[in-house]
Amino acid sequence: MEPSARQELEQRIHDCCKRGDTGSAVQVALEGYGPEFMRLLGSILHDREQTRDAYSILTENLLRDLPTFRWECSFRTWAYQVARHIAYRMASSQAAREEPVSLGALRDEAQPERSLAKPWLQSNVKARFRELREQLSPHEQTILLLRVDQRLSWYDVARSMSNPEEVLSQEALERKAAVLRQQFQRIKARLRELARQAEMLSSGENASL
Repeated sequence: MEPSARQELEQRIHDCCKRGDTGSAVQVALEGYGPEFMRLLGSILHDREQTRDAYSILTENLLRDLPTFRWECSFRTWAYQVARHIAYRMASSQAAREEPVSLGALRDEAQPERSLAKPWLQSNVKARFRELREQLSPHEQTILLLRVDQRLSWYDVARSMSNPEEVLSQEALERKAAVLRQQFQRIKARLRELARQAEMLSSGENASL
């Protein structure tokens, strides 16, 4: 979405809120930002059904909490905070349920599928990069999504990565943005290393054929 279109969308959402029409505000917001929210939730949960459930919860939370939103940042940034925390809670809850029973077994079963897929041999560069990104932690994937895919400023990334209830001073916001920039550099270095390892595996397999 172009910056001008985003500004217009933000204004429409704000105007609905000023009229006290929260339902219309959320509807307008989801029509404009819905695909972005789905991508964020999906990047954390990696499960279609859970992503849909998280999107439904996000809609309910926006309807509930939007009237108390203080507009200290854009609606988009605030909604990213809400969506991210919903996804993290769901991911943590799912992991807690699975860990005592079969998490180790699931890892063992999933490994052959990943090796058969041979993501480093795919011709589609975007698909290869997506496979590499999925090896990162949810926190790292979120940073990439917000900064690279959605092109948020570092201040907006910092706000989105904070708790929705947290009010950051300018100094605290700058510190958090600086930390995230450092993490971003480490993420890029790790992606380069993962790509290098993938190429080495590919070369090794080709040599053995």
